[in-house]
Amino acid sequence: MVKKIALLGASGSIGQSTLQVVREQSRRMQISIACAHRNSKALFDLAAEFKVPAVIVTDDQLKASLTDVPAGTKVYFGESELLRILKGTEYDLALNAISGSAGLTTTMAVLETGKTLALANKESLVMAGHLVKVLQARHGSKIIPVDSEHSAIFQAIGSHPAKEIARVHITASGGAFRTLPLRDFNKITVEQALKHPNWDMGAKVTLDSATMFNKALEVMEAHWLFDLDWDQVSAVIHPQSVIHSLVEFIDGSLLAQMSVPDMKLPILYALSYPERHHSRLVKTDLAKLATLTFEEIDPQRYPLFYLGVEAGRRGGLLPTVANAANEAALRLFREKKIGFNGIGELVRQAVETEENVANPDLETILSSNRTTYERVISAWQ
Repeated sequence: MVKKIALLGASGSIGQSTLQVVREQSRRMQISIACAHRNSKALFDLAAEFKVPAVIVTDDQLKASLTDVPAGTKVYFGESELLRILKGTEYDLALNAISGSAGLTTTMAVLETGKTLALANKESLVMAGHLVKVLQARHGSKIIPVDSEHSAIFQAIGSHPAKEIARVHITASGGAFRTLPLRDFNKITVEQALKHPNWDMGAKVTLDSATMFNKALEVMEAHWLFDLDWDQVSAVIHPQSVIHSLVEFIDGSLLAQMSVPDMKLPILYALSYPERHHSRLVKTDLAKLATLTFEEIDPQRYPLFYLGVEAGRRGGLLPTVANAANEAALRLFREKKIGFNGIGELVRQAVETEENVANPDLETILSSNRTTYERVISAWQ
């Protein structure tokens, strides 16, 4: 049976890797829905190649200017149309690769259908994990993680019950500045920060890797995905990015998933689950692997990791506030209005000044996300 896939965030790094997977697995998979925010060219190109019947450009301001729509493809505009189509169209699995907080409402829409969600959007669980879990239980939806770290944990846990898990260890590359002297952090340029040592990813994920805020998001995500206590989730620096995470069991055993760093592998696993399909896209030569090393996360080098994890532990609105402030700070950094060290400082200020709300509803979360972002940006206009 051919699996019908809704590819959300098709023009980004994860979306483009997904196309390579579907291209190889075309006898088993097809794209029935695809969306992008502004990159209509990439969206129309994939629609023509994969004969996608419906595509959505979520920036509806482009509606009047777009032409060259592929034959046989219907184009829709705006986030509301995307949500409507997700709730009313037939597909088997939705891969949510929309970047940042914009992916939250899409996650909720897919879960409400009871369909399977392949989740590459960390922010959905960071901002609204308590709401996502309720929706998932109510509608019987399945969430399959796409992030390489959570895919590794998912695979290593297998059928083992939660009572057998002592803790999970999320690995981190350490980003672009793992060995840079701390005295030079105030000289870091945008161009330097956008060069990840191991992965080819979008700008936001690459910058989050440099500050290690992405690992804080992944700790929060693992807490919700696998129903783990905060003390059961840890992170460790593994510069080679070959072991993608480990699960430690109560008997002392450690199970790891490993491969050369390439997102096509966790994407393939998510799209083919519960089966495994033969693929030539990613191959690992053990004899050619470098020595594998591990080290603790230095709080002086990566203060944003510890700040983010603490926001997650405190819960309520604080994970949303931390994430929104981080998104705003990254924009200011890329616009060269603040330095690299200013990213963490702006997040710290936002978290410390926000009045927390326990168990916020979706409207409150979205409102807080918007106002926090705007407040951080407006202070530097």
